Amino acid sequence: MTSVEQHKIQVREHMQELADAIAIGLENRPATLALHVSACSISLLEMYLHVLGKISTGTTIKHDWFKRPKEGQKIEPLAERKLAAIFPEKEKILSLLYIIEENRNKLIYGKPTKVATDAVYSSFQQLHEMIKEKLKEKGVDIE
Repeated sequence: MTSVEQHKIQVREHMQELADAIAIGLENRPATLALHVSACSISLLEMYLHVLGKISTGTTIKHDWFKRPKEGQKIEPLAERKLAAIFPEKEKILSLLYIIEENRNKLIYGKPTKVATDAVYSSFQQLHEMIKEKLKEKGVDIE
């Protein structure tokens, strides 16, 4: 079980690793960027949904749920099937997670590009700020 406090610890750890990667240069640490952005994004989402009471404390969200749906896909996207909860800014949050996750494996296992690196980091910054503000509105400060 992961409590809100445990998520805060995890988010701080990921943010420190990202700060270190930024200091070295994101172009020199694409795998570090992808791993920590992906994990931190999931921790932020879990914490947000815990605070909203949309998922139980024992619920684990997996990064691979956030594969962008294909145009004309007949079945509901995996993220929608696994996270049936309705919450503020859901579409925007899912959209940012799709960008992060569709570039994650390129940065970890493939040939990283500046476009993919920038897309992942920019999407993460937007997601982090959005969720941080939403949590602050609920009285939870993550920094």
